[in-house]
Amino acid sequence: MSIGEAFIHADDLGPHKIIHVTEPSAGLKGTLVIDNIAIGPAIGGLRMAPDVSTRECFRLARAMTLKNAAAGLRHGGGKSVIYGDPRMQRERKEHCIRAFAAALRHEPGYIFGPDMGTDETCMAWVRDEVGRASGLPAVLGGIPLDELGATGWGLAHAAAVAAEFIGIELQGARVVVQGFGAVGMHAARFLRDQGTVLVGAADSRGSVYDGDGLDVDALMEIKRQGGCVADADTGKAGTPDAVVAMDCEIWIPAARPDVLREENVDDLSARIVLQGANIPCTDGAEASLHGRGVLCLPDFIANAGGVICAACEYAGMEADAAFKVIETRIRANTAEILERSAKYGQLPREAAMTMARHRVEDAMKTRRWSLF
Repeated sequence: MSIGEAFIHADDLGPHKIIHVTEPSAGLKGTLVIDNIAIGPAIGGLRMAPDVSTRECFRLARAMTLKNAAAGLRHGGGKSVIYGDPRMQRERKEHCIRAFAAALRHEPGYIFGPDMGTDETCMAWVRDEVGRASGLPAVLGGIPLDELGATGWGLAHAAAVAAEFIGIELQGARVVVQGFGAVGMHAARFLRDQGTVLVGAADSRGSVYDGDGLDVDALMEIKRQGGCVADADTGKAGTPDAVVAMDCEIWIPAARPDVLREENVDDLSARIVLQGANIPCTDGAEASLHGRGVLCLPDFIANAGGVICAACEYAGMEADAAFKVIETRIRANTAEILERSAKYGQLPREAAMTMARHRVEDAMKTRRWSLF
C-alpha cells in the first residue's frame, strides 16, 4: 500500500491506478490518480499547491469520474497534483512540471488539463513532453479556459436553471463569490450579464462586501494586477473567512475543498449554493443545507464547463461550438438532477451520483477493466 492510500476507500469504481512521482533533482513530488477509465481515457486537471495530498487527489479524481460521466463525455476521471508553491520562479516551475509529465509519459490513460496553480502555458509544457494535454494556449489550437471563462459560463447556466426551479428571479439576485479567481470572476461576470448583483467576494488574502453592489470589472482588474479583492475602492474589507456570513441569494464557493463545513455552514444565509470548486462542501454541510431548504448544486454538475470545454478542444472543436455544448449539457443535467432530487426526496448530490454512477457502471459492463 502506497503512502496515503490508507486514507482512500476503494470501491467498485476505482481507483484504477495511483502513481507517486519524486525527482529530487527537480524538487518534484507529485501524485497521479486515475480513478476510472471504463468510458475512455481519464481527463482531469493538474493541481499545484503546497498542501495537496494523495487523499485530496483521489477525491478530486473521483469527482472527475462522476463529472465526466454526468456531462456525457467520452472520458473517465483522473487528477494529478504537484506539491509546491505555484508562484515559484518560472524556470523552476517549468522544470518541475516537465519532469512530472515526462515521468508519466507511459500513462496514456490520463490526459492533463489545467487546474488550480496551473494554466495554458503549463499545458503547453506538458504537451511538448508527452502530447496529452488539453486547455492549451490559442496559438497551439487550444481554447483558453481561464481567459474565456468556460467553467464560469457553465455555472451561470446552472444558476439560471436552479433559480427558476426554486422560484428566484435572477434579476437583482445578490451573489457572493468565495474564491475570486479564474472560475469565480467569470461566474460573477456571466451572472451579472443575466441581471444579478455581486455584493461580496473573497480570495486567499481578504474579502469585500457592499450591499449596493460591487464593480465586477474593477475587481477583475485588481486580480489581474496581482492585488486582493479587499483592495477595492468601495465596500467593507474583511478576512477571507468573512465571506461565509455575507447575505445573498446565490453563494459560489470557487476555491479549495471543504470550505463549507459543519462548524461554519450555519453562518450561510443563501438560497442557492452553486459549487464552482471541486468538493467545496463536506457531506455534513450539504446535508445541513438541504435540511434548511437551501439548494446545494453539486460540483460535478455545476462546474463541468471547464472539462466539457477541454474535451471539446481535445476533439478538435472551436470555442463557439464548445460553449454551446457547455450550455446545452449543463442546463439539461441541472434540470434532470433537480427533478430527480424532488421526485425521490434525495439530496441533489445523491441524485447526481446515482445518474453518473449508472452511466459509469453501464460502460464498465461493456469493456474490460485494464484498458491502459
